[in-house]
Amino acid sequence: MSTVIVYVHGLWQRGLESHWLRRRLSLDLGAEARAFSYPSVAADATTNARALAKYLGAIRADTLHLIGHSLGGLVILKLFAEDAEVQARLPPGRIVLLGSPLRGSRSAQKLARLPFGKKIMGLGVGEELLASRERRWNGARDLGVIAGDLGFGFGRLVGPLGGPSDGTILVEETELEGTADRLVLRVSHTRMLFSAAVTRAAAAFLRSGQFDG
Repeated sequence: MSTVIVYVHGLWQRGLESHWLRRRLSLDLGAEARAFSYPSVAADATTNARALAKYLGAIRADTLHLIGHSLGGLVILKLFAEDAEVQARLPPGRIVLLGSPLRGSRSAQKLARLPFGKKIMGLGVGEELLASRERRWNGARDLGVIAGDLGFGFGRLVGPLGGPSDGTILVEETELEGTADRLVLRVSHTRMLFSAAVTRAAAAFLRSGQFDG
C-alpha cells in the first residue's frame, strides 16, 4: 500500500522550508512526502487551487494526505470547495492545516493599510484574508487544525494583534467549523514547520484522524 503526503506552502514560500517536516513525516508514516509549489503572490487562490488539483490528479497512490501551512491551507480548502468531484477522483486520505488563517487575518489587514502592502502580499491574500470569513469544512475527508500560541513573528511588526497568536495568525483565526480535531501548541508561525511536537501531532492525525491517536 503506497502513501503520499503533499505539503502546500504559505505566502512568500516555495516549499523548501518544509524539508524537515516532510522528512520526519515520511519516516514516521512510511510515506513519500512531496512539496507542491505555486505562485503565492502572482496568482489568486482559485488559480492555485486548480493547479493543485492538476498536480494531485497525476499522483498514483493508495492513500493521499495533504498538509497546508498558512495560506497553503486556504488553497487546499478552495480546491475542495470549488471542485465537487475532487474527492471522488483522488485517493482517500486526511488533511492537516498548520497556522492557516481560516477566518481572515488581522496582520494581513494591518499590512494592507501600509503603502504597497497589498502589492507585497499579492492576489491570493487579497482574495482570501482581507475580510473576516466564516468558512465551514464540507467533510470531504478528515481535517485537523494545529494552531500556535507563541506570539513571535512577522505579524508583530505591524502592531498588536489583540489576542493569543503564533506571532502572525491569531489562534481564533484558525478556527473552522466541521473539523475532526483541533490542537494548540506552544510554537510560532514559522517554527511550527521545524517543531517535533507539531510533526508528531500531524503524523498521529494522518494515521488515525485524531491528534492523540
